[in-house]
Amino acid sequence: MTNAIEHAIGVVIIGRNEGARLVRCLASVTGFAGRVIYVDSGSTDGSVAEAAAAGAEVVVLDMSRPFTAARARNAGLAALGVHEGLGTASDDAPEYIQFIDGDCEMDANWLEQGLNFLDSRHDVAVVSGRLRERHPDASIYNALCDEEWDAPVGETHYCGGIALMRKRALTQTGLFDSRMIAGEEPELCLRLQDDGWKIWRLPDEMALHDAAMMRFDQFWARMRRGGFAYALWTDMHGRGRNGLGARMMLRSLFWGAVLPISVLLAAVIVSPWAFALLLIYPLHMLQLVRRGHRPGTAMLLVVGKFAEAKGVVDFYLSKWRGKPVGLIEHK
Repeated sequence: MTNAIEHAIGVVIIGRNEGARLVRCLASVTGFAGRVIYVDSGSTDGSVAEAAAAGAEVVVLDMSRPFTAARARNAGLAALGVHEGLGTASDDAPEYIQFIDGDCEMDANWLEQGLNFLDSRHDVAVVSGRLRERHPDASIYNALCDEEWDAPVGETHYCGGIALMRKRALTQTGLFDSRMIAGEEPELCLRLQDDGWKIWRLPDEMALHDAAMMRFDQFWARMRRGGFAYALWTDMHGRGRNGLGARMMLRSLFWGAVLPISVLLAAVIVSPWAFALLLIYPLHMLQLVRRGHRPGTAMLLVVGKFAEAKGVVDFYLSKWRGKPVGLIEHK
C-alpha cells in the first residue's frame, strides 16, 4: 500500500477484554494505515498494554461514565482530530476512517478496495464488505451471527460496526449518537442519507469476526440490547428517518409480547383452544428456513423476539423511572 493511501486512512479499534482477538486485530491493520487508535472500555486483561506494544495510540475511556460503542468510536474520532459536537476536523485528520471492533481481523486487501471505491464514488459516505464469522460452526449463536453478516450487496440503508467512512460526511452530518447503546451505526447512516449521502456494501471480503458466543445468556443479552436500541431510536426519531427503528420495535413487540399475551388472555377468557394460535411460531420458523436460515438459527430468531421485547419494555420503564438501564456486551 502506498504512502498516499496510508495517510488517507485512520483506523479506530474499540474493545473491552478482547485478549488474543485484539492482538490479531492490531496485527491486521498495523502497516496498512497511517494512524491506528485503540479505544479501551475498561479492560482488565492487558489489552491496553498489548495495543501500546503494537504501536497503536491508546485512549482509555473514563470509567465514571457508562460505556457504549458509540462513545468509544467518537473518542477514537477525536483522537484522529474529528471532534464530537463541533462538526469540524483538524487539518491532519485522515480523509477516511476505518472502524473495526477488537474481536475482528481485517482482510489484507480490504482497505485498498474500500478506499478505491470511495475515491470513485463521491456520493457515498460509508462502504462495507463481507464480514464473516471466524468459527460459525462452534455454536448455533455463532452461526446466527454469520448469517446476519451475509447481507445483500449494493446500495443499502445502513452498515454495521465494521465500515470505512468519509470524514467529510461525518463532519457534515455529525458523529455517532452516544445515547445509543446499540444500533448506533444504522442511526448515523439514516442521518447521512437525510443529508444526501449513500451507504454501500461491496461483495469483497472485509474482515473475520470472532463472536465467541457459546451460551444462551450471551445471545439473550445481545437481543435484549437490540430491543432497547429500537425503542431508543424510535423515541429519538419517531416514525421519521424511514421508520426503520419503529418497524423493528413494533415487530419485536408483536412477536415477543402482544401475540403471546393475547393468546393467553383468549385461552383464559374464551377457550383453551386459543392456545392453538401459538402454532404461528413454528410456522414462522419454517418461513425463515425457506428464506435460507438454518432450522436452529430460525428458532433463535423467533426466540430472540422475546428478548427484544424485554429490551423495549426496559427502555420505557427506565424512561418512566428516569434511571438508565445498564446493558453491556456479553464480553
